Amino acid sequence: MTDTANSANVHEDGSSDRLAIDTIRTLSMDAVQAANSGHPGTPMALAPVGHTLWTKFLRYDPAHPHWANRDRFVLSVGHASMLLYSLLHLAGVKQPDGAPAVSLDDIKAFRQLGSKTPGHPEYSHTVGVETTTGPLGQGCGNSVGMAIAERWMAARYNQPGFTLFDHDVYSLCGDGDLMEGVAAEAASLAGHLKLSNLCWIYDSNNISIEGDTDLAFDEDVGMRFQAYGWNVIHVDDANDVAALTKAFEQFRATTDKPTLIIVHSIIGWGSPRAGSEKAHGEALGEENVRLTKQAYGWPEDKSFYVPEGVQEGFEGAMVERSAPLREAWEASLAKYREAHPDLAKEVDAILGGTLPEGWDAEIPTFEADPKGLASRDSSGKVLNAIAKKMPWLIGGSADLAPSTKTDIKGEASFEASNYAGRNFHFGVREHGMGAIVNGMALSGLRSYGSTFFVFLDYMRPPVRLSALMELGAVWVFTHDSIGVGEDGPTHQPIEQLVMLRATPGLDAFRPADANEVAVAWRVIIENHKQPAALVLSRQALPTIDRSKYASADGVRQGGYVLADCDGTPDVILIATGSEVNLALEAHEKLVAEGKKSRVVSMPSWFRYEQQSDAYKESVLPAGVTARVAIEIGGEIGWDRYVGLKGRTITMSTFGASAPIAKLADQYGFTTDNVVKVAKEVMAA
Repeated sequence: MTDTANSANVHEDGSSDRLAIDTIRTLSMDAVQAANSGHPGTPMALAPVGHTLWTKFLRYDPAHPHWANRDRFVLSVGHASMLLYSLLHLAGVKQPDGAPAVSLDDIKAFRQLGSKTPGHPEYSHTVGVETTTGPLGQGCGNSVGMAIAERWMAARYNQPGFTLFDHDVYSLCGDGDLMEGVAAEAASLAGHLKLSNLCWIYDSNNISIEGDTDLAFDEDVGMRFQAYGWNVIHVDDANDVAALTKAFEQFRATTDKPTLIIVHSIIGWGSPRAGSEKAHGEALGEENVRLTKQAYGWPEDKSFYVPEGVQEGFEGAMVERSAPLREAWEASLAKYREAHPDLAKEVDAILGGTLPEGWDAEIPTFEADPKGLASRDSSGKVLNAIAKKMPWLIGGSADLAPSTKTDIKGEASFEASNYAGRNFHFGVREHGMGAIVNGMALSGLRSYGSTFFVFLDYMRPPVRLSALMELGAVWVFTHDSIGVGEDGPTHQPIEQLVMLRATPGLDAFRPADANEVAVAWRVIIENHKQPAALVLSRQALPTIDRSKYASADGVRQGGYVLADCDGTPDVILIATGSEVNLALEAHEKLVAEGKKSRVVSMPSWFRYEQQSDAYKESVLPAGVTARVAIEIGGEIGWDRYVGLKGRTITMSTFGASAPIAKLADQYGFTTDNVVKVAKEVMAA
């Protein structure tokens, strides 16, 4: 072990570098040991990588961690969070009030309730964390989105004499990341787009939780990435700072493709558990910590020890390089506002999360029409109306834009030959699309991704993470029900709405007609920190006559009384999407028979639950227990609105391949059946 530790003296340039590197290692060991929980091995192995990148290359001013043109560092291998927390601490990254983003006390509170150092890095929880990582591969996808955002903003806003955007994106990933399909999807697209501002640093330590990666993973990763169109660089020893430096220099000099730096490391380097899976996901133990410190030549009796001058030297190196760049950028932006005022307004809106004046001026109002149009079509019209006024509303589809109606008319495609394009082609890569859209949103853009609703299953993790991070990503899901018809049960979503509604912080809309779609889009764009999903039909939906029924503005409350009676209703019909018109038809029949009926349209459960008790009582009075919920989806959750005495007309099985009219008859989504069930609950 002593020989291994001494080899660091050969590879690490200078005693001050080694002192800082070993500080990162020992802080990581001590934090995991104090918590008796965590992953010490990777931070110990990659401390030289993190130190070299941050002190020699990363353009990042610690006092201004939100500087728009900073380089991004994404720790995709999120379980190695103590590496990032140690780097943030030594870099002296500041919160807005000037306090440390990660203090030594924060590190001592690693993985404890309320600390700034949770088990995996969390965006907006800890200043300096660029994205929430932990689910492996997601950070890789996010980094591609960030690199795309830089390229798009550079293409649109850089002008002769003004380079506002030219930052790089680094992602540190491990064997687990590169086993995940989402990383493969993102890497394939990044190579196709020739994103030369993107660098992945692959920690190849050949260890996973179960043991050696040879158990399941023995491919030549370098050859795979070369086939993707990446520049591949090998560093044989993670402790070789000179080789790491040369690799980062090669990345910076590459202008036609992304770069993968394959770094070979020994997990838990310097410890008795070095090279073993036992160094991966558990504390080393007090005796092993002592022996490892001994091998490093570190004071064995000191925990959370930062030698004098280490933090000052680390932070000083970053400030010396980056502060002048940041100051020059701010001065350039001030002049840019004078030279290019219109473009500058867009830049300021992106940086400030504000909306351009008149952004909603061209959103259409749709006239009553019994034939109507599919909500995917009305959504496309509204999207294009907003896109005219909001150039940074950009996105695309997983190879389905003609079907999801999410292309921006008159705009070019985003391609390697044209980074100014606003229409994105993610290919048949739903999972990668989701992670990339999140990365674009993390860079300040209003990004959206679209696919058929049933394929939410392929991209559930990034949708969940958009809610966890409170990102304004927009998810457009079409072909929302058995209304897909002949395509059959493989393409007919049943349980997907339940999943969306069960996701904390995600606003899911299932609009009933074109005007509900328009209001939903307004609400979505107004809330730039609120992720939202639009669930839209393939089949035409009648455009409701708003002179006869209530305004679609009720969408803002999530649920509203669409059609009513005089006095207290005998029965309340609650529906979403395509079933709202069915409820209206049943309502009219019941009224014709002398029944007091109310129809409630409830496009967003999320927004409805945010309303006051008084409002909810006005919509669904407690005294009216005869209620029927109608939705072509799973039943789960509707009990909160129909109560013990109510009924649901929902789906308890998968669908079938048949014309939509036949399916409606088969599963009870007919006016006659709704009337029948309504009478039964009134009689109960």
